[in-house]
Amino acid sequence: MVTYILVKNGTLIDGNGGQPIQNAAVLIKENKIVQVGKLEDINLPNEEVDVVDAENGYILPGLIDTHVHLMMEFTDIRKSLATPFAYKFYQAIGYMKKTIDAGVTTVRDAGFTDLGVKQAVEDGLVLGPRMQVSINPLTITGGHGDNWTRSGIDTTSPSYPGMPSGFCDGPEQVRQKVREMLRAGADIIKVHATGGVMSPTDHPEFTQFSQEELRIIVEEARFRRGIKVMAHAQGAEGIKNAVRAGIHSIEHGIYLDDEAIELMLKHGTYLVPTLLAPVAVLEQGKNSDNMPEHAIQKSLEVIDIHHESVSKAFKAGVKIAMGTDAGVMPHGSNLRELNLMCSIGMSPMESIVATTKVAAECLGWEDKLGTVEEGKLADLVITKVDPLANISSLEDQTNIVAVMKDGQIVKDLRVGTSNLVTQ
Repeated sequence: MVTYILVKNGTLIDGNGGQPIQNAAVLIKENKIVQVGKLEDINLPNEEVDVVDAENGYILPGLIDTHVHLMMEFTDIRKSLATPFAYKFYQAIGYMKKTIDAGVTTVRDAGFTDLGVKQAVEDGLVLGPRMQVSINPLTITGGHGDNWTRSGIDTTSPSYPGMPSGFCDGPEQVRQKVREMLRAGADIIKVHATGGVMSPTDHPEFTQFSQEELRIIVEEARFRRGIKVMAHAQGAEGIKNAVRAGIHSIEHGIYLDDEAIELMLKHGTYLVPTLLAPVAVLEQGKNSDNMPEHAIQKSLEVIDIHHESVSKAFKAGVKIAMGTDAGVMPHGSNLRELNLMCSIGMSPMESIVATTKVAAECLGWEDKLGTVEEGKLADLVITKVDPLANISSLEDQTNIVAVMKDGQIVKDLRVGTSNLVTQ
């Protein structure tokens, strides 16, 4: 049985932000990287080695999206209401494969994916990215996540075994809901600290949960399991409440003011911008009937402000991890976010580091993912176009010619190969 794989004949962009290495090679044993460097410096073992030829392409770490929703993709609400409940699990199989095909081998799911989906991927029943799951976001009555409409029709996704309801109001209820999400297998707790673009009866600037309630959420997650909290937070006051409460990452960050940015720097809080989300809402509003009018109007209102806020935070030195809100837009289009990150002032290399090294740090997995280094898991992407010269080239999945996860090739479009998928 072959235990070694040598990836060679490519330029390595290792995720650390340094100069690319030409004529690079990566030696893998089982699912771990054991040597990295120029090909001539690799000490090959005295046993059979499988060779993966990068064909003069570019070798990157497996990419990471820190904000996805693998169990959903926005469609016309009329179609959703007529779709049987279990259908979404079969749809998710396709969403996960599209995510892998984009070169995204690891995700943090920000809501609505349960432990069974994660376990099915881990056990090899279906192909998908490695994941952290938050189960169901915590939300207040009438807040972001409450899809009750003023007609009296409630389109909020139903709870079921493995997916407790996220509704909670007041200190004792939020404590209980954290415990329920942890019991259901949450790797991270997600909370809606403000209103949002997609919710029908609130606004992104509306503050949800008091700072005391947010502190209880953080305390309960941290003290019981050492688990972190991510916060959907778009309005300035809600962002500041979340940061002061000790929340690990701010998702979206539309209305960041100077005080919020200073607090994030002080606390080491991550920002996950999801710049693609409002762009995708407007695109779908123009090209389909999938988006409700309230979401289109709020996206028009916030899109420029969002861009300016994230740019200001980046220039101030806030840690930025790539996240997209995939599910609001089609899965597999994740890497459009990188070009948008460059539009707020990041270089192509900085955007790649944001979706590799910094994203792994945000997930707390920097010891095993995010960079191509000895001892880390063998997650690699081979692209045929130089992403530093053309970052938008990564948006075309045909340019992502090979993807390796855990030492196994799970996508292969290289010339002369048979599209081998070993999982």
